[in-house]
Amino acid sequence: MTNKKILYIHGLSSSGASSTVVSLRQLLPELIVLSPDLPINPFDALELLHDICQTEKPDLIIGTSMGGMFAQQMHGYKKILVNPAFHVSEFMRMNIGVQSFMNPRVDGVNQYDITPELCDAYQAIEKNQFKEVTPFDKDNTYAFFGDKDELVNCKDEYLAYYTNYEIFDGEHRLNYDVLNNVIVPYIKQAI
Repeated sequence: MTNKKILYIHGLSSSGASSTVVSLRQLLPELIVLSPDLPINPFDALELLHDICQTEKPDLIIGTSMGGMFAQQMHGYKKILVNPAFHVSEFMRMNIGVQSFMNPRVDGVNQYDITPELCDAYQAIEKNQFKEVTPFDKDNTYAFFGDKDELVNCKDEYLAYYTNYEIFDGEHRLNYDVLNNVIVPYIKQAI
C-alpha cells in the first residue's frame, strides 16, 4: 500500500483541512492523501478535480456529502461516496447569503456567498451527473449511508445507477469512530 494515493473531496462549507482528512492521514500514514480546497463554483471544482486526477492518478477517490457528488463524476477510478449529496443546489437555495467555511482554507478565505446564480450552476452540474457512468464505475463505486443522516438521503438515487453500498450507524458528518471502524477497513480492502 506504500505510495498509493487517495484523493479526498470535501463537502460544502468544508476544506481540504477538514478533521476527516487529518484522521485519514493519521489512520493511513502509508498512503498519500490529496485534499484540495474546492473552488465554490462547481464548474471550476470539476475542472480542478479532473486536472488532479490526470496528473496524480489517485488509486482511490473518496467524497463526502457534496464531495460525493463530485467524486461520482470522476469516471474510471475506484470511488467511495459517503452520504453523497447529489442535489446540493436544493440545500443551497434554502441558504441564500453569506456562509462561513467550517475549516481553514489555503487561500485564507473564510466565507462564501450562495447566490441564485451559484445555485443554478450547481443544478446544471447535477442535471447530467449520472450521464457517463460506465460498467467500471458501477463495479468500483461503493457508497456508505448513515442511518441517522437527517441532512441528505440520496440512497435511492444512488441505487438507480450502482449496487455496492452499506448502511452505517451514524449521521451525515463522519466522526472518528465511523471513519476508523467502517470506512478505513473498506479503504484498505479497495486499495
